[in-house]
Amino acid sequence: MELAIMYIVAIAAVGIVGFMLVKKMDIKISLFLIGIVLMYIALLMGKDISFTDFVSSGVTWLDPFKVVGDQFVSTLTSAGFIILILGGYTGYMSHIGANEVTVSVLAKPIAHIKSPYILVPITFLLGNLLSLVIPSASNLAIILMATLYPVLRQAGMSLLSAAAVIATTATIMPTPLGSDNVAIAAELAKTDMFSGLTASDYVFRYHVLVSIPTLIVMALVHYFWQKFMDKRAGGELTADDVELAEVKAIEGGALYRTVYAILPLLPIIMLLVVFAITSTTGAKINLSVELASILSFVIAIVCELIRTRKGKETLAGTESFFKGMGGAMPIVALLVAASVFVVGLKSIGLITELQNAMTGLSGSGMGFVLPLILVGLTALIVLLSGSGTALFFAMVPLMVPLAAAAGINVLAVSIPMGLAGNLLRAVSPVSAVVMIVAGSIKKSPIDIVRRTSVPMIAGVIVMFILSMAIFLPMGA
Repeated sequence: MELAIMYIVAIAAVGIVGFMLVKKMDIKISLFLIGIVLMYIALLMGKDISFTDFVSSGVTWLDPFKVVGDQFVSTLTSAGFIILILGGYTGYMSHIGANEVTVSVLAKPIAHIKSPYILVPITFLLGNLLSLVIPSASNLAIILMATLYPVLRQAGMSLLSAAAVIATTATIMPTPLGSDNVAIAAELAKTDMFSGLTASDYVFRYHVLVSIPTLIVMALVHYFWQKFMDKRAGGELTADDVELAEVKAIEGGALYRTVYAILPLLPIIMLLVVFAITSTTGAKINLSVELASILSFVIAIVCELIRTRKGKETLAGTESFFKGMGGAMPIVALLVAASVFVVGLKSIGLITELQNAMTGLSGSGMGFVLPLILVGLTALIVLLSGSGTALFFAMVPLMVPLAAAAGINVLAVSIPMGLAGNLLRAVSPVSAVVMIVAGSIKKSPIDIVRRTSVPMIAGVIVMFILSMAIFLPMGA
């Protein structure tokens, strides 16, 4: 009877969360409330709250709310703090115009390439490189439609080919600055196998093994697919009216433009250099993502002081860093909310039952079933909701125990699930990036999806095969 109640409650809770995701509602409060309700149900069933090292408030009925507070403290002292710092740095780069400079500098060589189809894979890879600077797919699309789109059209690229390439520019570029990579690295670092793992380690040692080959394959598929679709459409090359936004320019000469083009990439450059040094020499240098971002922030302030020679205004502008931190807070809150929800599921006993079920796959040669199920679930939610990361963040606390129960390496779960969400976003007609691009060229989102679907689905297949080939043999 108790087991039946647990399953009914769990199915109802998961169903509500799925409904919220599909309807694109803000799910943070729902996750909080459902998690708290699940903990109360667990208490009524005579179970304890399943939260690591939990110390009761002394009043049992207050404990579920204490879990929320404890989880905020735990998250803000780990992955949450890093995400806030990254949000602040991105905000400051936007304030001083450095992001726009980076885009314009990297996009300039494209104007010299006159073959429209050679431009397709080059633009795709360049756009993914730019996602290191502007991690938001929709924001990057807005900037590229204003700056790169006219260049592509002048080079003879068809309307829909140019739109499709821009819609797929923010996918799976390996970056330790990505909030999803920061979150999973922090979770893995709690395990014995990956103790002390940093976001840089996760990305440069594991993520990159799958993401780089996948990006190259997608670039090639883009080339052939856009060429095929143009030929089938009769090679439409007529220009349509497009609303182009003004891009803020940085005043100053070539030296200033060079420096400001580098600033948004500076944390990544620092992390790459340190990673290369420690990997080749064995030197002990502990440069974390947050430290690299803070150092870069200080350097950026110095650059602004030199450029503007206005100390008061420059220091006042640093407020955008803290506003950017505030802008990143919803991601932190989502992480906390997902963790509270998982505590609720653990408390009623669902996670234990799932682990018991997954144990049957351990050593049976069917370890790929769990990643396949999660990638399939990700595909369904992303296509219906347009969100590529919400489900991933909600699943982060569950990945380690489920992978352990299935007897597989957690990387075989985290990497394909995270990459699938980011890839399939460009295949959803209701995603923000697809609607922005479609609205800009006055076409239907379905027209864009027809052009993005084959390269992105090819990417999902390739990355899943690579993930299973590389990480399944590593074991749990």
